[in-house]
Amino acid sequence: MVVLAREALHASVIDPVSASMNFLNEIAMRYPDAISLAAGRPFEAFHSAADIDKHIQVYLTHLRERGVSAAVSRDLLTQYGRTNGHIGDLIARTLDVDENIQVPAAAVMVTTGCQEAMVIALRGLCSGPDDVVLAAEPCYVGLTGAARILGVEVVGVPESDDGLRPETVRAVAAATRARGKNPKALYLVPNFANPSGISLPVPVRRALLAAAADEDLLILEDDPYGLFGLDDEPRPTLKSLDRDQRVIYLGSFAKSYFPGARVGFLVADQPVVDRAGRHTMLAEELSTIKSMLTVNTSALSQAVVGGMLIDAGFSLRAANQAKIAFYRQNLRTLLAALQRHFAGTAVRWNSPSGGFFVVCTVPVDASEELLEVSAQEYGVLWTPMRFFYVGGGGTHAIRLSCSAVEPPQIEDGVRRLAALLSR
Repeated sequence: MVVLAREALHASVIDPVSASMNFLNEIAMRYPDAISLAAGRPFEAFHSAADIDKHIQVYLTHLRERGVSAAVSRDLLTQYGRTNGHIGDLIARTLDVDENIQVPAAAVMVTTGCQEAMVIALRGLCSGPDDVVLAAEPCYVGLTGAARILGVEVVGVPESDDGLRPETVRAVAAATRARGKNPKALYLVPNFANPSGISLPVPVRRALLAAAADEDLLILEDDPYGLFGLDDEPRPTLKSLDRDQRVIYLGSFAKSYFPGARVGFLVADQPVVDRAGRHTMLAEELSTIKSMLTVNTSALSQAVVGGMLIDAGFSLRAANQAKIAFYRQNLRTLLAALQRHFAGTAVRWNSPSGGFFVVCTVPVDASEELLEVSAQEYGVLWTPMRFFYVGGGGTHAIRLSCSAVEPPQIEDGVRRLAALLSR
């Protein structure tokens, strides 16, 4: 019988940060009665299996009204399809309505979740052994995990208490070049970041675009939480402020529709020119990578999402009003519960202006072992912040999520957390 040495497998297999998602899923399954302030998934009650067939029928009606024959419509949903997808025009129209982003449909690649979009962007941009990606730190583990699989180095750009600072980006880019590396792009989540919850002011967004231009960096803008602010204040995406096509926009329908569809997208409208002078668009060039990963995104899932977008009048913001109200209430409940249980203690926390997450600094080592005790003896789950640091950090901090539970559970979960930390 063949026996493989675990240490001989690729580094991404044994890397604890890359394994963090599996670890959190596993501990949640072992303690199903624990209140999860760890899960960043959407609230289940917003999802209905009946919507799947409804939205497929809406999409088929849309095709029929455009003069597409029944046979072509059948093949569109049941056969292999165009690598970059068949709902790019609908996504582009939605981005125009909701985010004031104007791009041609050809600039949109439909991906199997936003995770695939990250892999494709990293692989396409980082072509040499010295190419690296800068990332706001603490950083979403999906990005660092994808980079680990590809063998691409991620260099953390430390956030301050109020978010990523342009001068820090410049300093890290310079230091990276000084050690012989070539920074190609900067990854960040400008709206209610995962995990920090921080949202960047508009002047900072403009200054980051200027810093990226000065440092010759592309920007990978990930925006899964932009709909879910505590108020209706406009928060323009970096892509909508982008005047020289420096931003590659990464999107997902996991939070705004449902994650089981596994539909994400990237917008890459950057011009590409080859040695012969032939001009193409970056999204078209990246299709070669996607074709070798997933061939094409599920045609059925695309039809479901396409029908939803049509049904919503091409506005996710309008279609998500009930979710927006629910997540606002949950975040306010979490912040109020933290004030009630931890005011006057050594525990500190930030106060995000939206999104799903709050970060708490705690006077203990927030380890996986402590999480096990928390789940088993106190019935509450949370996420160690150390998972979100490239080179170490976050040892005395935890991330709390308020998206997947209702207000009474949030209150009870914080009470249980207070009992754990008191002990």
